Amino acid sequence: MTLQLGDTAPNFQATTTAGDIDFYEWAGDSWVIFFSHPADYTPVCTTELGTVARYKDDFEKRGVKTIAISVDGIDDHHGWIKDIEETQDTSVEFPIVADEDKSVANAYGMIHPKADTTATVRSVFIIDPDKKIRLTLTYPAATGRNFKELLRVIDALQLTDNHKVATPANWEQGDDVIIVPSLKDEEEIARRFPKGYKEIKPYLRVTPQPDKA
Repeated sequence: MTLQLGDTAPNFQATTTAGDIDFYEWAGDSWVIFFSHPADYTPVCTTELGTVARYKDDFEKRGVKTIAISVDGIDDHHGWIKDIEETQDTSVEFPIVADEDKSVANAYGMIHPKADTTATVRSVFIIDPDKKIRLTLTYPAATGRNFKELLRVIDALQLTDNHKVATPANWEQGDDVIIVPSLKDEEEIARRFPKGYKEIKPYLRVTPQPDKA
């Protein structure tokens, strides 16, 4: 069964480059970006894991942990990390799961037989502190992922979890946001959004980002 938004992310135990882990225990109360790559020692994946490593501080300030997975073995992972660090000028400190029996990949639906019967596709799961899946993305093998976009999504999800707002197309930090249509009480609106709002349509009301000065 395909995992859907709002589903509980499956727990698992696995060997990783950071040692053996229980996924739930490792995640703790953090947000998680869990992403698969088709194979070690491949060019696109090398740039992706290097990018995630360079964004370490950006993820940490948002309370996000990152973890990668492929169906290659732990020795390959450790050897490949040396290449990533050499070619991408960074240090890989997040764990990479060795999923040789494909048990985790199958639990998360990361193997798409019509694309490749044995390797994982480029799947992404954003998982919140309650272990709920909040975003899923699947990229083809030849297309590298945009991790700046994943940071943007994390910002939007955390904002909308704390305020009754949604984010419009191409939203970036500091842009106006949308008051959710279900919020209709004017007193509550005034309390939540003291900067006021502009009504474009009754269902489209924009207001300055509430957590910005």
